[in-house]
Amino acid sequence: MTDMKADRWYLDIMSPNTKGDKFAWLDPTSIYINGEAFTQLLDDLIAELEGVECDVVAGLDAMGFVLGAAIATRISVGFLPIRKAGKLCVDTDAVSFTNYSGRTQDMEMRTPAFASGTRVLLVDQWVETGGTMDGAIRLVERQGGIVAGIATIAMEDNERTAGYRASFPVVTAVRPGTDRQDQCNRQTLDSFASYSPEMAFPKKP
Repeated sequence: MTDMKADRWYLDIMSPNTKGDKFAWLDPTSIYINGEAFTQLLDDLIAELEGVECDVVAGLDAMGFVLGAAIATRISVGFLPIRKAGKLCVDTDAVSFTNYSGRTQDMEMRTPAFASGTRVLLVDQWVETGGTMDGAIRLVERQGGIVAGIATIAMEDNERTAGYRASFPVVTAVRPGTDRQDQCNRQTLDSFASYSPEMAFPKKP
């Protein structure tokens, strides 16, 4: 049973992968389903973003749209989607990147999206290998934008993500140096042992 009074309890309702290696190893969207969990996640991220100034939030396709749009609304700035290639009907700039599964993909951003010097907070649901985030950083910087910081539920530890932490303010719900961070690095959470979908069900009036 999840202790809803525990620190960052909502991380324990994330779902394990049940479909195999072609998919991400967990699904954080169960946090979004539960109103209390989503609200607390946003409260924690916004609190840690204090002092990080940005002019727009950019969310990475696709689940970064959910978290990014919510953060943008909370801090009263606009939202910019960074999309997988071929989805936007306006002029775009595109980059190639290697995602968490090792596949090479293209992502794109409208051009022009903002004036040179615009401060952009990059948001994704989860940063595993850092390849997708690398593509987003390149797109922002190619238009003269400034990466103001990175926000995500968790960022796994590796050489590339260490570079992000050294270069930008990085805010994560799973805090670095904690046992939960170690679990993320191992790509298995202790909470998986007691997980059930009902844990995340929205409460009825």
